[in-house]
Amino acid sequence: MNTTPLDDIAPLVAAARRAFDEGRTRPMAWRVATLERLRDLLSEREERLLDALAADFGKPRPEAWLTEIGFTISDINHTLANLPGWMKPEKVPTPVAFKPGSSEIVREPVGVVAVIAPWNYPVQLLLLPMVAAIAAGNAVVAKPSELAPATSDELTSLIQELGDAAVAVVEGGVAETTELLAERFDHIIYTGNSRVARIVMRAAAEHLTPVTLELGGKSPAIVSRHANVAVAAKRIAWGKFVNAGQTCIAPDYVLVEKSVHDQLVAGIGDAIREFYGDDPQQSADFARIVNEPHFHRIEKLLHCGTVAHGGVTDADTRYIAPTVLTGITADDPVMDEEIFGPVLPVIAVDNLDEAVRFVQAGSAKGDKPLALYSFSEHDADNETVVNGTTSGGVCVNGTLMHISNPHLPFGGVGESGMGAYHGKFGFDTFSHKRAVHSRSTKLDPALMYPPYTAKKVKVLRKGMVMPDPRDLAAKARNVFRHK
Repeated sequence: MNTTPLDDIAPLVAAARRAFDEGRTRPMAWRVATLERLRDLLSEREERLLDALAADFGKPRPEAWLTEIGFTISDINHTLANLPGWMKPEKVPTPVAFKPGSSEIVREPVGVVAVIAPWNYPVQLLLLPMVAAIAAGNAVVAKPSELAPATSDELTSLIQELGDAAVAVVEGGVAETTELLAERFDHIIYTGNSRVARIVMRAAAEHLTPVTLELGGKSPAIVSRHANVAVAAKRIAWGKFVNAGQTCIAPDYVLVEKSVHDQLVAGIGDAIREFYGDDPQQSADFARIVNEPHFHRIEKLLHCGTVAHGGVTDADTRYIAPTVLTGITADDPVMDEEIFGPVLPVIAVDNLDEAVRFVQAGSAKGDKPLALYSFSEHDADNETVVNGTTSGGVCVNGTLMHISNPHLPFGGVGESGMGAYHGKFGFDTFSHKRAVHSRSTKLDPALMYPPYTAKKVKVLRKGMVMPDPRDLAAKARNVFRHK
């Protein structure tokens, strides 16, 4: 992997700020042209990016295209289709006392945005925030993850091919990221773990820079005895083992009612064999762990409970089989932190209330999950789970899919993050909502000016307060009754 010379980082940020200050990024024409060029480069470099993802951690090409390149192109297309509407000023009501006049909210770019991406989905999680920041009219400085070095090189080359100082890239590791964070930005978005997130927040605090943090956590799947267990097993297995479990919203563990525990565990085993064959190590559709430290960290977790499926490892190729553990308790090491690998603990509970208490016990300590999955054919069961818990997002009778809808926000809460993006939510995250009130000079009522006579005060008190629409509706109903 190449690295950006430390002495070059400040000038890159300064050039991006000049581009913004000169107003180059504000016009819709620049935003559209930049997004279209980014989309074209993604398509042109598809094979090179897929090769890089395979080199970094064995991402299967169809899976990599779906979750990385296709996902990003889809987001760009959605943004381009809706950008004119998002940029329009939003008209809002004006109190009577402030008329003649009008009020609106204008979304303007915040300035220069730093995007610091992780390694697990290195294309998508770098480019999607960039798309949102560019759409909002900002300059951007991107930092790909050094833990996916081949992909980092490809992304750096792609961004540099844009040939625009307003969209810069810094490549490297801890030293380069530290140097980057020493610069002043107008917004920072970081995706990764909570330890580094605290470092990012401390650096941002020096400049009072707002941050968006997309982190992770132990995202639970809760399976009711009323679930379609066969479907639940397949969807949980897919959500867990895609990208070898290295997904921030993967089901981290399962809480299942005891009466269907064995059926669910068997069903997950059936799904593993259906997806990856009898020997997943030979499957072209199963990824590898990104590096040796992560491999050894995950491998240690296999000693918890009982291995119901999988458990095979190969250090030479950083392979860990899709694994299901049973007999797990809340005190086992596998429940201490986010697994971020292809190991799935399944815990039996007496009922859904116990499952909810289990999740909320973690939330009470601040460990609010990034995602939560509820499986039941009974709406009341899913309502019990959703209403009784807190999480960044929810998918009912499915996994992962909620982040694919650009009309839904993606973000965490508590230890799983702050702020959100995707679609218009990303546009709004990187926009300042500016209040604009315009007054006419054709009339200049003396109401607001001293001296404050009793008559003026009476009119002002009546005109300043916006009416409660419920009172207006009640009055209308009374009038109707008397007719």
